[in-house]
Amino acid sequence: MRQRQRANIAEADFAHAAAIDEVEYRLGLVNRAFTKPLLVAGSSALWCSAFPEFETITDEETLACALRGHDLVVHAMSLHWANDVVGQLIQARNALQPDGLFVGCMFGGETLQELRKSLSEAEIRLTGGLSPRVAMAAEVRDLGQLMQRAGFALPVADKITLTASYESIFHLAHDLRRMGETNALALRKRSFEKKEMFRVADEIYKEHFSDEAGRIVATFELVFLTGWTPHESQQKPLRPGSAETRLADALKTDEIRLPETNMFKQSGDD
Repeated sequence: MRQRQRANIAEADFAHAAAIDEVEYRLGLVNRAFTKPLLVAGSSALWCSAFPEFETITDEETLACALRGHDLVVHAMSLHWANDVVGQLIQARNALQPDGLFVGCMFGGETLQELRKSLSEAEIRLTGGLSPRVAMAAEVRDLGQLMQRAGFALPVADKITLTASYESIFHLAHDLRRMGETNALALRKRSFEKKEMFRVADEIYKEHFSDEAGRIVATFELVFLTGWTPHESQQKPLRPGSAETRLADALKTDEIRLPETNMFKQSGDD
């Protein structure tokens, strides 16, 4: 909450702007008019202005939404800060009517990987230990499984990767503060760090993760989650072995059987 109060996302909105474009694109692919949409967002006015017709609630641990009161829920760029991601997904599913659509977006596991590695190497070099400085985020494959655990049908998880460049690690940190995305981990180090720590981290960053112009590069991975609340009209996978038509017949071609071979057999010349 303190981070969001200090943030000024309008001055560092490239990630949110890209996420909004992607959500609008995905919604445009759905051949349906949604009449009761819900937006779950933090303090960002960007999302509210992009989706003015949506009912908007904040991303509290307990979402203030009615049971089965919406046909669309968009969860906007805050799931990576949730203490209980599955709980947020389940609450979003419960807010949806049958055959309702959920679209969520969040930072993924590759986000700020360069910063994490540089800070870790600098801290080990100077102190011989490590403290959590960059929050870990979920991988795409794990998030797809979490969507299934939350009870969504036809779940899809995909991602896009953004790359930004900065003059130094200090300029990157300034952007993260404006985005409200600095370290908020409960186990973070609470004392002020010596400037030497960040000077060494900046040197390591520039040595390993800089572009041709000498600027450091930072990865921002955006993960998008899409799923539907179950409904009898949705596609369902057939039982294995229940096919009644051969693929060759469907393609109007001949089926050619390959000779059986032992792939582990070796000849004397091999």
